[in-house]
Amino acid sequence: MKHIYLLFFLILISKLTFAQTPLPDALITEDSIPDRVPEFPGGTRSFYNYISQNVHYSDIANLIGITGRVVVSFVVNKEGEITRVTPVNCIGAGCEAEAVKVIEQSPDWKPGIYNGRLVNVIYNIPITFDVNDRKVTMANLRKSNYGFVFSIKGSLYTIDEAEKILGGSFMSTQIEIAVPFYNYNKISKFDTPDKKEIYLLVFKSKKD
Repeated sequence: MKHIYLLFFLILISKLTFAQTPLPDALITEDSIPDRVPEFPGGTRSFYNYISQNVHYSDIANLIGITGRVVVSFVVNKEGEITRVTPVNCIGAGCEAEAVKVIEQSPDWKPGIYNGRLVNVIYNIPITFDVNDRKVTMANLRKSNYGFVFSIKGSLYTIDEAEKILGGSFMSTQIEIAVPFYNYNKISKFDTPDKKEIYLLVFKSKKD
């Protein structure tokens, strides 16, 4: 069961800046609160519900149990439309694309007002993807439609090689990022033509 958490308390204080037209936008500091901040239809709680009901995990994200937070930057313009949607960071496994899609498909907001004028407002919204901590088994990875290359302490390994290091399973929280692997150097041992896509699983470095 997925759990998606949106950190709303950051919206009004530390996670938004304001841009006033005409272009080029004059940036307003975070401490400068406008007469009216933009508002999602129904308010903050409705925005939370919209996000939780519409964010979906990709097959690969579910398979490896990816966990992490994607910060999405976007602008609520003077017409209340959502524009300039961009992921600020990356955790992979399609999470950035999914977060961007959901924000882009948001219904129009009530636009912000600053000094009596409609303004463009820039938001940075963190969305946490959490599929519950779990053991990921090498057997399930082999049975999937995906191939995998493992990056462990800066070195690349096939699934067979990684199994000798990690054992038959590992915790999903050990994965730092999961991105498509294109094998530009044409290393034959990483070729998996029977799989529809190959992913590079980068493991977190253990701190001493």
